[in-house]
Amino acid sequence: MTTSRGRVRVEQGHKRVRVYLAGEVVADTTRPTYVWEIPYYPAYYIPVADVRADLLAPDGEVAHSPSRGDGQLYTVKAGGRQATGAALRYPDSPIEELRELVRFEWGAMDAWFEEDEEVFTHPRDPYSRVDVLPSSRRIRVEVAGETVAESDHPHLLFETGLPVRYYLPKVDVRMDLLVETDTVTHCPYKGQARYWSVRAGGELHKDIAWSYPYPLPESIRAAGLVAFYNEKVDTYVDGVLQERPDTHF
Repeated sequence: MTTSRGRVRVEQGHKRVRVYLAGEVVADTTRPTYVWEIPYYPAYYIPVADVRADLLAPDGEVAHSPSRGDGQLYTVKAGGRQATGAALRYPDSPIEELRELVRFEWGAMDAWFEEDEEVFTHPRDPYSRVDVLPSSRRIRVEVAGETVAESDHPHLLFETGLPVRYYLPKVDVRMDLLVETDTVTHCPYKGQARYWSVRAGGELHKDIAWSYPYPLPESIRAAGLVAFYNEKVDTYVDGVLQERPDTHF
């Protein structure tokens, strides 16, 4: 069953979810709840009964949400470490389903597992899908009026809620114009990405290209290919300039 209040949506999940800090299990549940606090992806809320209660110490601080109510912050203690304010409860929430649940700050924990597979960045959205398909469309990418990539054998990546991404072989990319950066991001569907800036038009356009050297199995066809933010470059598909999408990127 799904419950909504304002922009918050709540839905029961069925995967086994485990949370670790300093090598210790902080929570282990087969009854996670998906809570969409923002539109882009859900958070996991875990039943209090499935949390190692002795690991929680109240902070005395309150976090207010217009939709979820007043939340109580807790410090998570495990393995000689502590994560201050890393757990949150809404015992008197107007959303009844949240009252006996705990949300752990994702980045404050060391590891999260869905069943026996480690997941990164945030829970996988059960309504998101990633398809990577080979294509014969001709893709040309311009930055500041300069062609930086052109290919007639791209792979197109379709991800729920995002614009199509065009992944191009490196041999079809002006790698001499790309400057590798230290930026790294993680995606729960695709894996870890590395980034490049692009020198074009007398400027350095920061972090507008990326690649997944070792993607997760569901995105393996994108391995080693290069994509550009269509929000920040000019993309031509079969000679037709595409409108730049408007996204949170």
